[in-house]
Amino acid sequence: MMLGRNVSFLPKPPTNLPSNSTLLQYLLGRTRKRDFRMAETAHATAKRMVEVLGSEEELAAALAEYVADLSDKFVRERGLFTVVLSGGYLIDLLRKLAEPPYAESVEWSKWHVFWLDERVVPKTHPDSNYKLACDGLLSKVPIAPENVYAINDTLSAEGAADDYEACIRYLVQSGVVASSAASKFPKFDLMLLGMGPDGHVASLFPGHPLLDEKERWVTFIKDSPKPPPQRITLTFPVINSSEYIALVVAGTGEVDAVHTALGNSGDAKKLPAQMVSSEGELTWFLDKAAASKL
Repeated sequence: MMLGRNVSFLPKPPTNLPSNSTLLQYLLGRTRKRDFRMAETAHATAKRMVEVLGSEEELAAALAEYVADLSDKFVRERGLFTVVLSGGYLIDLLRKLAEPPYAESVEWSKWHVFWLDERVVPKTHPDSNYKLACDGLLSKVPIAPENVYAINDTLSAEGAADDYEACIRYLVQSGVVASSAASKFPKFDLMLLGMGPDGHVASLFPGHPLLDEKERWVTFIKDSPKPPPQRITLTFPVINSSEYIALVVAGTGEVDAVHTALGNSGDAKKLPAQMVSSEGELTWFLDKAAASKL
């Protein structure tokens, strides 16, 4: 099932788009039996929380509840819900959204779906984040195809980045995507991030010049240290302007990066994941395996 459109937004947008650390304190006594940690960030109004779940299955359940609750909140407040997806095993961890009770209770018609980053490959390619999300979630729930904003796979990396930024700019102007009063960058309701073993998020890798991008909303990379080499990605100013961010890690593959990012590793090197913040709330969702070195 193919969702979304492959329409270029350059040079003129189409008219048929929808208008429509930190000290950690252990807190117990939640409804679900899991460790819950909270820490204030440098911003007085923002907060960072770390939730450690007993298993991957419990993590998937907690993540579904979290996303569904935010969907309800924003649909009530804004009449729609803007969600940014990433690739990797995150999509599988969202699987419970396509099951009862969420498959029936979530107002899927109000969702507007975007991508954090994408590989410059056809949508049908196994490396495509679009294909991963469609196969794992989007084809299983009634999201309107016109509300799925896929990256144009017919363009070069540079062209696709320009095109996706133009798309988002148009949607900010039309009120679909909010604008941050503080940063003037787009303010997505929820951004769902994964993290690589090297601590990268999106296609923003340790030591890469793109970590310092301050102007662009969407940019491209042609020398990704992780194949495929050509990708497009949202930048940190956009990521960090989001109202809510969930950074989701499961298993032992990223345990050292989790320790560096959240523990007292003594490593002075800053990982991309440590550069993630939020104008509202950042929550790390970990299972016990991922958190085993904390």
